[in-house]
Amino acid sequence: MERYLLLLDQDHDYLDWAAKQLEADGIRVLKCDDTEKALKVIEKVDVEIAIVDMLMPTIGGAAGGDGLSVLKQIKAKARNWSEMLLIITASFPTAAQLIDATQLGAHDIFKKESLTFELKKLIEDAWQVIDDRKLVEETLPEQNEMIKDGDVIGSSQAFQDLFKLVGKVARTDAPVLVTGESGTGKELVAKSVHKYSPRRHAEMIALNCGAIPENLLESELFGHEKGSFTGAGTKRIGRFEQCDNGTLFLDEIGDMPLTVQVKLLRVLQEGTYSRVGGNEVLSTDVRIIAATNKNLADEVAKGRFREDLYYRLNVVELHLPPLRERVDDIPQLAEFFLKKISKKQGTISGGKMRLSSEAIEKLCAQSWPGNIRELENTIARACALAGSEVLLPDDISLASPTRSSSAGTEAALDLEKILSQAPANENVVNWLTRTLINEAIAASYGDLDQAAKKLNISVADLK
Repeated sequence: MERYLLLLDQDHDYLDWAAKQLEADGIRVLKCDDTEKALKVIEKVDVEIAIVDMLMPTIGGAAGGDGLSVLKQIKAKARNWSEMLLIITASFPTAAQLIDATQLGAHDIFKKESLTFELKKLIEDAWQVIDDRKLVEETLPEQNEMIKDGDVIGSSQAFQDLFKLVGKVARTDAPVLVTGESGTGKELVAKSVHKYSPRRHAEMIALNCGAIPENLLESELFGHEKGSFTGAGTKRIGRFEQCDNGTLFLDEIGDMPLTVQVKLLRVLQEGTYSRVGGNEVLSTDVRIIAATNKNLADEVAKGRFREDLYYRLNVVELHLPPLRERVDDIPQLAEFFLKKISKKQGTISGGKMRLSSEAIEKLCAQSWPGNIRELENTIARACALAGSEVLLPDDISLASPTRSSSAGTEAALDLEKILSQAPANENVVNWLTRTLINEAIAASYGDLDQAAKKLNISVADLK
């Protein structure tokens, strides 16, 4: 029995090449360069795999249209939609396209430039998925809201993989744990989950657990009754009441005191809580998205985080890779920040500044320990001090050493200068070790785990 694969693309050379790659015994490849023809085919034939170009126009639409709209038409017309596996191809898929395609029912979205080497393997895997899930019907809800341009930016594989997962988890009510180093954009990811969720019309409230004193955090979350403690002159409504039916984003959850963790666990388990100083049991329907730059499993092992709460929060983990692992995204991010910041600051040429290719190379060679936040600050500094509308390498002032693409080694330390600072009659090795540890702790704002990671030693070795 023949199995059918549909190729929908306006590039005839690509259609011919792809068809040759994918033809096999028992598999018939159907080539279409027109959306209307393709829809007629899937109304009559049980197409199991469809590969659709993002720029395919809808029926009656202009060329260079929206492949996601075509996806909706395929979903409406296909006689075997529940069994069809649909793949979108795009030159530079955005976060919004990745999420929308996933939620509309696409199996995946791939960068077209990579298909030269990956197409055959991709489709072999797709056939395996169909065989393994032949009777499973995908029921992904459509979402109409789009993430505004600039909310999340990137086209690297790591970025694409992350937002494919965002698209899947957003439609559920499962708690989400967003992890990653400081400055990687964890709150933006949390906002994306909320925007694409059924709760998107309700409020999302963000709360930094590490920025609020322990004695106030419980009141901030759950509210308090009048007179419950010194200074409580009136009743206060907590965040759980404020965002009922919405989403509560708890940033730096690893800094939450154990006493507050107990009450948060109760909310997650039972959906109930009481205000500080009150006896009334209140109910709430709130989705929790938590974020941390700490390793919560390690925090559990050290007794600083409840194990039961950890498993309640970590139903789905969304890990943001550091910017040094997303080098392909740096030019795109830099250009976005340049446009945003130069317009805001009213700099040269009314915000029409641009980066030279040499400046982009310098940015891509940086390790970015502060991640996206550091990149944005670097661009802001360059905009403020630039002498022309084109940013050159000399305009890019970096706060940390760059990775050299040519020399292959870092700049040598000025050993004589360092040793001259050591106190007299003191073991220089011990002094230097202590100095490095203190500098690492200061650079990590007192976070011993982060300091230990910077030095590649254990926390115990810091003491």
